[in-house]
Amino acid sequence: MAGQAKVLTQDEIDTLLSATTDPRDRALIGVMLFCGLRVAEACALSREDIKGGMLVLPKSKTKGKLASRSIPIHPRLMLFLQQYPVEGEYLFPGRHGAGHLHPSSASQVIQECLTLAGLDGLGITTHSFRRTALTMLSNAGVPLSVIQQVSGHKSLASLQRYLHVTPAQVQAAVLAAFG
Repeated sequence: MAGQAKVLTQDEIDTLLSATTDPRDRALIGVMLFCGLRVAEACALSREDIKGGMLVLPKSKTKGKLASRSIPIHPRLMLFLQQYPVEGEYLFPGRHGAGHLHPSSASQVIQECLTLAGLDGLGITTHSFRRTALTMLSNAGVPLSVIQQVSGHKSLASLQRYLHVTPAQVQAAVLAAFG
């Protein structure tokens, strides 16, 4: 769909994560990508939101503030978080430890990482990580109801707008259904 954030390819993800050497930046990208979070949700995370291999996003930190959600932490993200020692209340503290990182500052950090990785100018935004995560879950055959639990979307119609479908996927679906 026109106007939507780009869905990253696996090569683009690997290139970005390899080129991003700052542990904070890699953890920030990882949280948005592996958990499908919006940039504001990632920025507002506290250290206490990570509990026993789960990222617990309280409803007060979600877009609509309607419901909390719990997302298992992928082993690769867990490694990124372990490599990022953080002190204080917030996972991504703001300047001089005051509050949390502002979403616009996080966006700037990510643009710098994209430039460093040679991926600037491709239409990748902070929302690309969320859209990529949800599309990858769909491509892996995860039921929409489960993806909805991860994304926090209230309706399936809202969720489906995030999912990128290629012509090759449509062709494979028809061939699979009818042999």
